[in-house]
Amino acid sequence: MAKLTVKELLDLKGVRQIAFVQVAGAEEAIAASEAGMDMIGTGFRPETQRFASLVPNTHFQFGLIWGQHASAQEALRTAMQAMEAGAESIYCGMSPQVVEALAREGVPVIAHVGLNPPKATWVGGLRAVGRTREQALAVYQASKAFESAGAFALEMEVVPARVAAEITERVSILTISLGSGQNCDATYLFSADLLGENRGHIPRHAKVYRNFAQERDRLQGERVKAYQEYIADINNRSYPEAVHDVSISDDELEGFLNSVP
Repeated sequence: MAKLTVKELLDLKGVRQIAFVQVAGAEEAIAASEAGMDMIGTGFRPETQRFASLVPNTHFQFGLIWGQHASAQEALRTAMQAMEAGAESIYCGMSPQVVEALAREGVPVIAHVGLNPPKATWVGGLRAVGRTREQALAVYQASKAFESAGAFALEMEVVPARVAAEITERVSILTISLGSGQNCDATYLFSADLLGENRGHIPRHAKVYRNFAQERDRLQGERVKAYQEYIADINNRSYPEAVHDVSISDDELEGFLNSVP
């Protein structure tokens, strides 16, 4: 499967849903690509820069890490580095002014509306945004502002599904649902939620397809048992056995013994 370009993603608006997942590790990225995922994303960090090269047949998005950029120039510099590392698109959770600076230089930008966790204090914490007329209008206005700024897509986080659907109909760019219903252009989940990695709070919008946390607990228990068996073997002198030893012939050993005082 050839990776989808930004143009091809935009051509899918109103045609079919786009599947998008956030990964934390290289193995997750490779598995998502093998599964046929349309888009894969992760934060742009030194340890993740090689991820795009591991999945050459999948649209890869690097996200700018919140708090690491104090200006549009800083964000643009990192965005260009991420594109050099193989990104097809860049997530930027900053203002329309910053998004515009990136878009002006040809960087395909995914902006953010709705709940933005680093800024959640403005809406009273980690909660849905858009459940009142005023909030819904603010989400719509922000969406239009990012559209005008040149973003090609919007992540819509925890916005009421009916509001997200209406906004999707009123913008020309892609909308990406993270807890915002199934009528956006794309659906997005974190691998940690999808794979059941979380041990604490599981977001209401998340669907758990596997229980990796339980499997990791099982494997940890097996590690402890293996170490216990190893210690017991040492104590009862059943390890190492002759099969684990390096041999020496009787003649060579005798020669050695005759050579030492």
